[in-house]
Amino acid sequence: MSNLNIDAIKNQTYDAIVIGSGISGGWAAKELTGKGLRTLVLERGRDVKHVIDYPTTLMQPWEFEHHNRIKKEVKDANPIVSKCYAFYEGTEQFFVKDAEHPYVQEKPFDWIRGYQTGGKSLLWARQTQRWSEYDFQGPARDGFAVDWPIRYADLAPWYSYVEKFAGISGNKDNVASLPDGEFLAPHELNCVEKYFKEQVAKNYKDRHIITGRCAHLTSPKQVHYDQGRAQCQSRTICERGCPYGGYFSSNSSTLPWAAKTGKLTLRPHSVVHSIIYDEKKGKATGVRVIDATTNQMMEFYARIIFVNAAALNSNLILLNSTSHRFPNGLGNDSGVLGKYIAFHNYTATINADYEGFLDSTTDGRKPNSAYVPRFRNVEKQETDFLRGYAAGFSAGRYQHDDRSGLGEDLKKALLKPEYNNVWSVGSHMMGETIPKESNYVALDKSKVDPWGIPQLKISVEYDDNDRKMVKDFFEQFTEMYTKAGFTNIRTNDSNRTPGLDIHEMGGARMGKDPKTSVLNKWNAIHSCKNVFVTDGASMTSTSTQNPSLTYMAMTARSVDYAVKEMRKGTL
Repeated sequence: MSNLNIDAIKNQTYDAIVIGSGISGGWAAKELTGKGLRTLVLERGRDVKHVIDYPTTLMQPWEFEHHNRIKKEVKDANPIVSKCYAFYEGTEQFFVKDAEHPYVQEKPFDWIRGYQTGGKSLLWARQTQRWSEYDFQGPARDGFAVDWPIRYADLAPWYSYVEKFAGISGNKDNVASLPDGEFLAPHELNCVEKYFKEQVAKNYKDRHIITGRCAHLTSPKQVHYDQGRAQCQSRTICERGCPYGGYFSSNSSTLPWAAKTGKLTLRPHSVVHSIIYDEKKGKATGVRVIDATTNQMMEFYARIIFVNAAALNSNLILLNSTSHRFPNGLGNDSGVLGKYIAFHNYTATINADYEGFLDSTTDGRKPNSAYVPRFRNVEKQETDFLRGYAAGFSAGRYQHDDRSGLGEDLKKALLKPEYNNVWSVGSHMMGETIPKESNYVALDKSKVDPWGIPQLKISVEYDDNDRKMVKDFFEQFTEMYTKAGFTNIRTNDSNRTPGLDIHEMGGARMGKDPKTSVLNKWNAIHSCKNVFVTDGASMTSTSTQNPSLTYMAMTARSVDYAVKEMRKGTL
């Protein structure tokens, strides 16, 4: 090999490579660089710098050309992403448009993506609940999916570790199905939310209404100021990017922290093609990348690789990483890679009215709501469906101003707002779906994306268990609403296609047995132990809680293990 080639390889060699810069990728970068490793982070999208690249974050409503609505031609050209609640004029720059990364819908699936530094951590709903022992025991108890190779005790110290750094608002609620954490000051429930909490406590022993746990700095600590972040301003326009760093994102927190070490190299516009496997060494040695601006294929090398491209893209990369040793995808000895995809079911909502507290209304804004932890099938199987659901709950009394006038008349009307003569209350279900072999992703054999990589074929759908769960949600919350004195109760099943929940999980699941899983208890590929997957692809089941906090904790735990093993010379 010529000296020129040796120098080129040396310049493209790092201690670690992280694929993806979202929530889990940002944590991998922070932990790896913090332990002294020269780390390359590959981001397929453009670079978005904190504060600098949030163009709409300080805009007032009247400053938007289209009153913050998406133009008809944009909607027509993007029927999938336009369904997302957070896609509007002030945020459209953070979403992948439908034509930018095509995929094959073998069954209807709305794949929502954010390709930029920070990924969807700029757009997430910021709800952060720990999983409980019941969640990790679920598959072993009912026999669906495979047993988790870890339990709550394995993650508990890592939950505390990431909570303290990220900043999580919440209460110590002492609910068995929802472990308490390291919390900043909670958001306060309003009077009707408190009333519902009291009524549920009076009528049920196993059900709880609590304030949501969310990644907002309600009372920042020194570690948050050290990150350059400040208190949440409760503006509730978080998905435009927060210039204060009031909510946790890779852009405001983990990536800048990693950059301060001098060990971070962030490379945007880097579409990962595959992971390089060395047959002789029996391990991965690097990553093939297509430069999105030049279409040039490049290779980067490292001793350990973290795959954090978000669940479905991580599956795509692993499936496309073929070799003589792994003809069906990296680590796919079991044949389960890409299979057992699961998600959260958000199709069901229930709304009602309440005629009490008409001497009160809400003031200001709150980037959070009440939360109803799972209460079905927690300690034992008690229904005709498996697993369970959590729910949100919120109440508000809304204005109906007369805005028909002009000038002085309009000003007077706005200064004397009138309120509805009822409070509006509502809940949405977040149901756990069961991982099934029939729910899968695979590489399409005939279609490629703009970078020449096989398109991802997605075949995911609801099943009878999901429908039974929706029915139970309607029945239980109708009963709870009725006992609380709510009226005009209205249920709605949107029947929306999977994907809009944006909580895809599985495909490269963890497990004890290499014959039925892809990853071991440290999130390392069973048969390629220097490659770690710590995003949604690694999940064995989905629980009912939002998953991002668990990704963070798993990532910090896996990095700690990987670096120790690397220094022992085993990786």
